[in-house]
Amino acid sequence: MDKWVYVKLLSIIILLSSPISLQAGVFQDSLGRDVILRSIPVRIISLAPSITEMVYFLGLGDRLVGVTRFSYFPKEAQKKPKVGVYTDINVEKVITLSPDLVIATADGNKRGDVEMLEEAGIPVYVINPRKVDQVLDTIERLGETCGVPDRAKRLVNSLRERVMRVVKAVRDKGRPIVLLVINVRPLMSVNRSTIHHDIIQLAGGRNMTEDQPITYPKLNMEAVIKRRPDVIIISSMERGGEFEKARKKWFAWPTLPAVRKGNVYLIDSDLIDRPAPRIVSGLEEMARLMHPEIEWDERQ
Repeated sequence: MDKWVYVKLLSIIILLSSPISLQAGVFQDSLGRDVILRSIPVRIISLAPSITEMVYFLGLGDRLVGVTRFSYFPKEAQKKPKVGVYTDINVEKVITLSPDLVIATADGNKRGDVEMLEEAGIPVYVINPRKVDQVLDTIERLGETCGVPDRAKRLVNSLRERVMRVVKAVRDKGRPIVLLVINVRPLMSVNRSTIHHDIIQLAGGRNMTEDQPITYPKLNMEAVIKRRPDVIIISSMERGGEFEKARKKWFAWPTLPAVRKGNVYLIDSDLIDRPAPRIVSGLEEMARLMHPEIEWDERQ
């Protein structure tokens, strides 16, 4: 049977078996699209690890009936059925799980997968946060879409307060030049179009590679020596091993201000790579590393 015919038949069966609720609504997603829901969604599928984190943060983990691979935070998410990786969704698996809402990301999910799900009659809400404040706005809008607006507002307000504490703390401090290393071999960083740049700015630093024309520029040591970063932060998924070796290798360049002052650090990549609630923890950690002279509240 042709794949599209199979998908269409599955969708018809699901639609016929789904009663219409009086609690329907129309919600505008991050792309300005109207998403029509037949009821408050109770069977949600997340198409990216960051979305999975948002749903759990809102206290709606029990509604998740499907997630993508690498959705390992929180730990409970690992037990959920998998629908592929976010760049390659198993559309048939999504449909067989009978979701009443699928949440996708504009950056990672294929447009064709989203369109196929919508053609199958499944509402798809697309998010597209590019900055820290947009992440928080997105979480709040997801809470409204999923029927928990008050809870979402309360939780997001708490995150906003933490962001403002950081911004206030670094406001009158110097702005060190920061080299954020997102890949060791080859050496790569980020320009101003990334959420990483926004974090560096909010944390009171200057992104060394902000003006690079490529989003994730490759660098050589000559360029690094010329720019003389005050702080070097290596984004890694582990604290030891190869990334710790990479951190120590920087100390072979004592002419760099960051090396001379001992300001070469590792940071958990999940805290700054994923546009999810933990991005605020990433901001707080970046601020601590960039401004050790500040007496930070350990509760943050």
